[in-house]
Amino acid sequence: MANVDVLVRVPVSEQDPLVRAKNFDEVCLGYSKEEAMDEATRCLNCKNAQCVKGCPVSINIPAFIEQVKDGNIEKAYSIISESSALPAVCGRVCPQESQCEGKCIRGIKGEPVSIGKLERFTADWARENGIKPQGAEEKNGHKVAVVGSGPAGLTCAGDLAKLGYDVTIFEALHEAGGVLVYGIPEFRLPKTKVVAAEVENVKSLGVKIETNVIIGKTITIDKLMEEEGFEAVFIGSGAGLPRFMGIPGEQANGVFSANEFLTRNNLMKAYQEGYDTPISRGKKVVVVGGGNVAMDAARTALRLGAEVHVVYRRGEAELPARAEEVHHAKEEGVIFDLLQNPTEILVDENGWVSGIKVIKMELGEPDESGRRSPVEIPGSEYEIEADTVIMSLGTSPNPLISSTTKGIETNRRGCIVAEENGATTKTAVYAGGDAVTGAATVILAMGAGKAAAAGIHEYFMNK
Repeated sequence: MANVDVLVRVPVSEQDPLVRAKNFDEVCLGYSKEEAMDEATRCLNCKNAQCVKGCPVSINIPAFIEQVKDGNIEKAYSIISESSALPAVCGRVCPQESQCEGKCIRGIKGEPVSIGKLERFTADWARENGIKPQGAEEKNGHKVAVVGSGPAGLTCAGDLAKLGYDVTIFEALHEAGGVLVYGIPEFRLPKTKVVAAEVENVKSLGVKIETNVIIGKTITIDKLMEEEGFEAVFIGSGAGLPRFMGIPGEQANGVFSANEFLTRNNLMKAYQEGYDTPISRGKKVVVVGGGNVAMDAARTALRLGAEVHVVYRRGEAELPARAEEVHHAKEEGVIFDLLQNPTEILVDENGWVSGIKVIKMELGEPDESGRRSPVEIPGSEYEIEADTVIMSLGTSPNPLISSTTKGIETNRRGCIVAEENGATTKTAVYAGGDAVTGAATVILAMGAGKAAAAGIHEYFMNK
């Protein structure tokens, strides 16, 4: 074991920025076993572990890291999988810096322990060595339907299966994984190596997955319960309805929502030679927005050969994307046009995007939440040449499910109203994740799926 500086993280290998900007291979290469064991020695093994309080699925972080430190990786995986159905995913895409690592005591005087990278290493080791999570010894006779196979649905289904429930997931698309397969790019989250393997782990618990089933169209929730024998339902259908700005030119050819652009590229494999998937391979691409999805769209367009600008109406300090994603985007060559806001998409005589008109902004006085609102600077408009514009302004839930289910209440944003345990206004129907909160993170969706599984189990116990 190396002589480790306990104040400094063991560095993790990454692809060179100039190389990775031209491929879709994973950026971060992860720890070796020796590096993971070295990093694990930095953990203080706190008795009142703040990192656990920062984890939405309450993984026993000190316990699994202690096992990694001793080289007992199978035991470490067993501890993680008691709480998380998707550790290889979370180790890659969780905002650890604002959750577990953000509360790490080691981080007060030095760098926090690389909890995410250790979780990723543990899950990858388990996959490579054929280790599976442990399921229930016998079924309890209760049948539960889960709508959506994204992080909320997979987590809820996995937890219920471990408790002995007969669980079936209904997925609208042809491949399971939800946002994990259609939204997050291959270079951040490999689809076959990681996502498909995690889905298989959930199925190994006894969960059945039916794809190409659109709940609300193929069959309704009411019919699942009244005619198909499902005694409870969890809705984890996400928030896939994109928002636009309502500015002139948004209907032009070459304007995409980030959702559509990423879905075509990820799930329909537009990035691979030989796949006949229509996608704009623009040479000058403007991405409007500053969140993680905007970074994913920008870095994807870059890899397809474009010069890419990110236009965001606030400054760098206000960018909602993870600092790591912004850093990687800059390293790869994405150009950031901050404190600027689009006012019009310019269209040529053939109906295609020819550019985008933006106006410069400055930050005004803070609002009630303390956030400073951007204010236009009069007379500062100018044009950016572009042949593709990708709008990444957030999403809201599709109203199909709520509008076809009796007794489910939604709020003014179209989100399903649910209690902390996922209970909706319809008896035995629970909901969680983006369908309830609007677009958020993978781990928060998982936390909601976990809470709903506990809520459903309590419902049956009380029943």
